Formats: sequence, C-alpha cells, structure tokens
Amino acid sequence: MLSWYVLHTKPHAESLVARVLVARGFETFLPLLPTPLAEPIQPLFPAYLFVHCDFELVSVERLLWIPGLRRIIAFGGRPAVVPETAIALIRSQLAQIEAQGGLPSHNFKPGDTVIIDEGPLAGLRGIFQGPLGPAERVHILIRFLGQVNRAEVPVSVLRAAPAEPVRLPRQRGTRGHGRRIRYQDGEPGEEEVARVPDLL
Repeated sequence: MLSWYVLHTKPHAESLVARVLVARGFETFLPLLPTPLAEPIQPLFPAYLFVHCDFELVSVERLLWIPGLRRIIAFGGRPAVVPETAIALIRSQLAQIEAQGGLPSHNFKPGDTVIIDEGPLAGLRGIFQGPLGPAERVHILIRFLGQVNRAEVPVSVLRAAPAEPVRLPRQRGTRGHGRRIRYQDGEPGEEEVARVPDLL
C-alpha cells in the first residue's frame, strides 16, 4: 500500500537524496521554507524528507543505497508511516507562510528585555517569553497599571532594550569620629557593576 515515510539524510543532503529518488521514479516531499531571494532556501526539517512508496512492492534495501541517505525512520523494525493528513497539514502551513511573505524572524530569548515601538503599548518595556521559533506574535510580560501582565504582540513591533549600568549605593566610610569601616569587598564607594537590563 502506498504510504508516506520519513528519510533521515546526511547534513545538507536533503536535495541530493530527493533528486536521486525522483530520478528513480519515486514521489518525494521536501518541505522548504519560503525565504527572500537573497537568502539560501532552508528545509523545514533539516536532514529529513518524505518519500511516497509501497514497501510491499519496493524493498527497503533499494532505498538504503542512495547517496546521502542515512536511514529510514522506523519503529519496532518497521518503517514509520506518516499519515496523509500530516503531509496535507505541512503543505497547508507552508502555503500560509508563503502567502504571508515568509517567516518573521527574531533573535529574542526568554528573559530578554524588549521595548514595544508601535501600537497602544508603544514605549513600554517588557520581558520576552516566547515562542523561540519563527512566529508572527509572541508573548511578553509588561508592567501596566501597577500589575505585571502577559501580553501578546506582533514580534515586528519589538526591539531589544539597551542595557543600562546599575550602580550600587555609596557605602558609609566611617563609623563616626573618624573611625573607618573596613569592608571585605574593598573600599567603600560607588561601583559600576556589569551591565544588566532594567527588567520592569
């Protein structure tokens, strides 16, 4: 019976394996992320692609000798079948991403301080929460009306907040009557510590 199966390739060998399979008469599906013309095309699942075949008619060994192919994903010694609905969902998601002009990208990590540049919350600082992967909208924590709230905003309106130096308060130098205080960490005074973001 014809089914979809997952193939694991060597790094950057997805296209090579797909070309060889097509030349041998197999139907393949290599999901590629829509990218601007200047950027190289990236696979959605690096080092993986799908093949449509019937292992009752085609031996597994016939596929294993393809250059660049590592293995067929299997469970319990049998190649794992990928449902048609899963393939259809991946195709649909890729079409949606392409219609939107590609994936929005960001370099934010959980805990990063960000500033909202547009919209009703413009000017507010927040703490980035996620998601980490490509997404149009992300979650941040903001202090609003005296409360910390979780907000969902377009990633395109965020920018990294500049780090600001944090200064420790000046310590007392004497106990009075000229008696100096000895601190374990050195002489009293104002110190500048490592630059850290002003959280909220």
